[in-house]
Amino acid sequence: MKSHRGSLVFGLVVGLLVATWSYRWVVDYNERSTRAAEEEAVVQAARTVLQAVVDAGELEIVDPLAPDRSVGKSYIYPEGPGWAVSGYYRRDDADRWHPFLLSLTEAREFYHLKVQDEALSERAAVDPGIEIS
Repeated sequence: MKSHRGSLVFGLVVGLLVATWSYRWVVDYNERSTRAAEEEAVVQAARTVLQAVVDAGELEIVDPLAPDRSVGKSYIYPEGPGWAVSGYYRRDDADRWHPFLLSLTEAREFYHLKVQDEALSERAAVDPGIEIS
């Protein structure tokens, strides 16, 4: 009889915890949608910065807003007080895809770009925020 009561109490406690967690998950939808909107704004800012840094006219960009798994995975994540956005770009169909990792400040300003693109070597030599790997 004693173990039956223990099982019953355990079941009730677990059930209440699951119900509470489920309720909070559903109610926190606004927080998740706010975060999604912020991430979208960060990726848009990253695209603008990437266009300015590469300075090659129009770029084809694969990023979290325009994913293409055949090219590679792309991510956005908080990094310190700012953000990091990864992806790929190319200048035209004849160009190969260049992977990049772009770090932005909390104000969505350029902080650091790590890229595999030898065409940016001269710019990287004078701009410590650009790193060619």
